Amino acid sequence: MERYLTIITAVGAGVVGGVMFAFSTFIMTGLGRLEPAQGIAAMQAINREAPNFWFMTALFGTALTSIVLAVVSVVRHDGSAVYAVIACVLYLVGIALTVVFHVPHNNALDAIDPTAADSAAYWRDYVSGWTGWNHVRTVSAIAASAVLTWSATRG
Repeated sequence: MERYLTIITAVGAGVVGGVMFAFSTFIMTGLGRLEPAQGIAAMQAINREAPNFWFMTALFGTALTSIVLAVVSVVRHDGSAVYAVIACVLYLVGIALTVVFHVPHNNALDAIDPTAADSAAYWRDYVSGWTGWNHVRTVSAIAASAVLTWSATRG
């Protein structure tokens, strides 16, 4: 049972890490190269579509399985348990960044008129900050997936 939970969590973290990787490596770069009004409008459209059933299930379902797996691993406490806990904490760091940084910034961007005079400066700061912290989310999710995969093959 625990091995299946580890594999499910590893796959979920990998899926989420892949989405974050896409944003870090080409989506935000592409949006940043658009005229600010176009980039803002495009990101607003993406942010409206992101909270869909499939993405939320991957993002927060994996957070839930991470919490359950961490608790089970602490209770079991054998040699590989520490790796599962580390991986779960890594994934949850990315979730915390999502909730504390990315969602509020996305909500603030949603309230902006893309054609307003001060939107261009806001957009430059948004892209830079959002992308930088997204790199952290990307690394945390992919590292969690890798460590969980390794942990699942150990025992």
